[in-house]
Amino acid sequence: MKYNKIIGFALVGLMTFTSCDSDLAGVNENPNDPEMVPTYTIFNRATKRVMDNTRDGWMAARLTSPWVQYGAQINYIEEDRYLYRETTTQGGWNQLYFAANNFKKIIEIASEQNLSTSPNEIAAARVMLAYTFMTLADHWGDVPYWSYGSSDPEFQALNIQETTTPVYAPQSKIYADLLKELSEANDQFTLDQPVFGAGDGIYDGDASKWKKFANSLRLRIANRVKGVLPAAQAHITDAINDGVFESNADNAAQTYGTSSSEGNPFWATFFVDARTDFAVNDRFIRLLKGDNGQFGYDPRLQQMAAPAGTSVANVSSNGYTPSDDLDDYQGMPYGLPENRLSANNPIAGLSFASNQVISIDAPEILMEYSEVLFILSEVNGWDQGYYEQGVRASMEKWGVEASKVDAFVAGLPAANKENVISQKYVALYMQPQEAWAEYRRTGYPDGDILLLPGGTGLEIDGTTTYVFNPLPEINHMPYRVRYPEGEFSLNEANVNEASSRLSNGDTMESKLWWMP
Repeated sequence: MKYNKIIGFALVGLMTFTSCDSDLAGVNENPNDPEMVPTYTIFNRATKRVMDNTRDGWMAARLTSPWVQYGAQINYIEEDRYLYRETTTQGGWNQLYFAANNFKKIIEIASEQNLSTSPNEIAAARVMLAYTFMTLADHWGDVPYWSYGSSDPEFQALNIQETTTPVYAPQSKIYADLLKELSEANDQFTLDQPVFGAGDGIYDGDASKWKKFANSLRLRIANRVKGVLPAAQAHITDAINDGVFESNADNAAQTYGTSSSEGNPFWATFFVDARTDFAVNDRFIRLLKGDNGQFGYDPRLQQMAAPAGTSVANVSSNGYTPSDDLDDYQGMPYGLPENRLSANNPIAGLSFASNQVISIDAPEILMEYSEVLFILSEVNGWDQGYYEQGVRASMEKWGVEASKVDAFVAGLPAANKENVISQKYVALYMQPQEAWAEYRRTGYPDGDILLLPGGTGLEIDGTTTYVFNPLPEINHMPYRVRYPEGEFSLNEANVNEASSRLSNGDTMESKLWWMP
């Protein structure tokens, strides 16, 4: 079928321009032609595509956000119990490869044009390629991969002229090359030129901030793989020395507009797709109230969630008043047996995420200053100072009053692996893919905060308990997602080879290369 062929091209990392990308149709024309689409147009669409399709109602709200228990579904609650739809991951795979091909196209155009801004355009595209392929590898493991700065014969993605069935590169090679690419991209940026003349929806063309993002992302990845990649420690040191985020002003965030076509992807889930399926997870609400964990009441509660019963329309328009009464916040119980949804758990009195999350122009964070501080705490032996600074930076980003920030930081339990990673988890709210990666790497937050398989949850009535039993028979949070079904018909030999390298085959029980 024609539809399957188009999808197949996306699966192997090719770019088919459809009606929604009609403005990109000329990217293969003479770059000196004034009618050619500018690189900044391609770049902004590609960065937006990455965020639109990883922070939307599918890859985030129906997959990783429930798994790490930031959100919980009101309907289709079997998905929260790890029985996800194959179309969810198929769509994410397709869109990430679409975006990757756009970044590769920018590199090709900029290399041919050889303008004063070309080195910066190439460097920014390399950073976003690293972010995109990190996301792919973090979800699936071995994937088809392409690198600007490498001629490795196993990096075959995005090259339709050479192959439509690329091999799956090993994770060990992918992560090592991501670190190299980010290091080289940092060196490639020139501060006397903008990155793009317009159309940079992340840093508005500021090369100095792109350099910090390249180094901060390198720090993230190196910290993730340091247990299995000896060279990672040198990258950690180099990234810090080269300059990582220094304040919340450096945060990498995709901006959004105020029209429905330019709106935030989670907002669009509610107001374009007309879904009201997603409330804040009860476990997360309990953590912020101080009922779970050992941190006590967290004043980010009122910044992250709306009072129970607030309509999503009032949330979006900021037409509500945050409450100091903690009883006014109620999350959706996570992992409920389906037949208990209405009996003990009325859905009218649930808390949606706050206006800072569900507003049309809410930015989506790729990486932020507080995460860098938590990593610095870890690489410095769980340092107390960086830990406290990380919590403070997160609270300030969310707009918590200074006096409340001071009081909470003063009462923090001492820095150790559990406490630092648990606070990092709070700071990563609405960045579920990264929180999932951190849980798989560290095992935190643990069952004192999360409801893990076999654990006992509490229903809204406050007395009825239930046991969280995943529908697939696994006794842990998924380690990965399965390869898209389309790959088994379009790239069968290579996906089967990649599956055979996994410890438990193409299942959610196969650990990724960097997992302990």
